[in-house]
Amino acid sequence: MDLKLKVWRQKDSASKGKFEIYNAPNINPHMSFLEMLDVINEDLIHANQDPIAFDHDCREGICGACSLTVDGKPHGPEKGTTACQLHMRHFKHGNTITVEPWRAKAFPVIKDLIVDRSAFDRIIESGGYVSVNTGSAPEANMSPVPKHAADSAMDSAACIGCGACVAACPNASGMLFVAAKVSQLALLPQGQVEREKRVLSMVRTMDDENFGNCTNHYECEAACPKEISVGFIAKMNREYLRASLCDSGSAGNTKDAVN
Repeated sequence: MDLKLKVWRQKDSASKGKFEIYNAPNINPHMSFLEMLDVINEDLIHANQDPIAFDHDCREGICGACSLTVDGKPHGPEKGTTACQLHMRHFKHGNTITVEPWRAKAFPVIKDLIVDRSAFDRIIESGGYVSVNTGSAPEANMSPVPKHAADSAMDSAACIGCGACVAACPNASGMLFVAAKVSQLALLPQGQVEREKRVLSMVRTMDDENFGNCTNHYECEAACPKEISVGFIAKMNREYLRASLCDSGSAGNTKDAVN
């Protein structure tokens, strides 16, 4: 199949970017989207041109590194799929495909299709640790977890931190990501000691990193490759309100997370 790519090129965060057009002839429909970009880059290298910079690692839908906006949709048109799992058979011969980086103030462009998502790392870091006894592993049955709580915690833990939720949100909100991380530990006995401190700190850091507020567009859930439910945002709002009532002094320096 023959395709045309309209790719965002930007030398660095200080430079002005623009779209450039590349022809992609004889593309195997069984290739993944990233493999197709590899082929384009090989041709650019052979022509002594700068290859397209894009982020990737596992290429198995696990790491969340493949942060590409394909035809206006984070990770592309397929639901519940990362860009590395998107295959060229989902496009048609002669298509023009537009490829961009995430568009969010909190995710500045580093080069071409690569953005700086370290804001997520700082949010996670602000959540701190869990207090556990050191020594040998405890007997599993010593900390019983109801099945509904275990299932919900596993659902929230599925978040790979790719940032598609931020890229899809009209407000560039990081609420779904933070909600998934807060909910995961709030649902388990291991996360109870720092429960209030964790949600207050993570929401505060999210606000400091210039993410927008959630106004219930639900675009985050639609774009999430792991299909994380927006129900976790409601869970985080309850956690935040609960923590605020327990520690009104700490919450006073933080924006209201309850919409």
